Amino acid sequence: MATGFDLVIDAKCALGECPLWSVAEQVLYFVDIKQKRIHRFDPASGDLGTIDLPEEVGCIGLAKDGGFVAGLRSGIWLISSTGQLLRKLADNPEDQSISRFNDGMVDPAGRFIAGTVDETRERGIASLYRYDARGLHKIAGELFTSNGVAFSPDGKRLYHSDTLRYSLFTYDYDVATGTATNRQLFARFGSEIDKGRPDGGAVDADGCYWTALFEGGRVQRYAPDGRLLAEYPVPVKCPTMVTFGGPDMKMLYCTSASIGRPVQELAEYPLSGALFAMRTEVPGLPKPLFNPEI
Repeated sequence: MATGFDLVIDAKCALGECPLWSVAEQVLYFVDIKQKRIHRFDPASGDLGTIDLPEEVGCIGLAKDGGFVAGLRSGIWLISSTGQLLRKLADNPEDQSISRFNDGMVDPAGRFIAGTVDETRERGIASLYRYDARGLHKIAGELFTSNGVAFSPDGKRLYHSDTLRYSLFTYDYDVATGTATNRQLFARFGSEIDKGRPDGGAVDADGCYWTALFEGGRVQRYAPDGRLLAEYPVPVKCPTMVTFGGPDMKMLYCTSASIGRPVQELAEYPLSGALFAMRTEVPGLPKPLFNPEI
């Protein structure tokens, strides 16, 4: 029975995010937003590779023809497996001096669902977008930090959080059209004592949602009806996102952050920025591949 997360590798990320398991390669990709990197971790060998990019990279998805779809500061791009920017698919339509793409993932049909962050932390100008062959479409606006994108196993529910509002929402999702409707509050977080708030998330094969709580030092698992089922400690103050991987998809990986944290906190949690993992009883599901023709 899982009791908490253990260290996998001290990747020393400033802002580790978007862990993504490649079934084909049996490796884990994850980004370091502030260091403008995509990391490639091979559990079999323990090797950690690095792909440097010219811009901050908030999120990635694996593309069906190889390489990645990625949300950068300037917009959504196709990127080669070596980090070459191949083609810009869509501009970031916001003020790029205070906005960049943040969390996102590929939907069950192969579209890219990704949101932005309002770096002023005051104006609520971020949005959640859908990108497909028709272009960029806004799903939700007036956000502070778009996060937590994940889909139920049948694809009919979209999860999405606004981290600085301490809120996790659900939408009814039409996989055929990419339309998200009927937004509902799924869970609310935080208190005067506990500042843990929902960052990146993942859904397991039973349809339960897992969320990393930034400044909360733990990962929580929620039933589809919104009940809190369990929580598991992470040996850092700021876990950022989880994803399932491994040959049986029962390894839950978790990234973390060190940037901007108080000196005292970093002394207490010296593994801030590392990659962690925990075995789970219920597996996750492989992530879909991005298809720019959808």
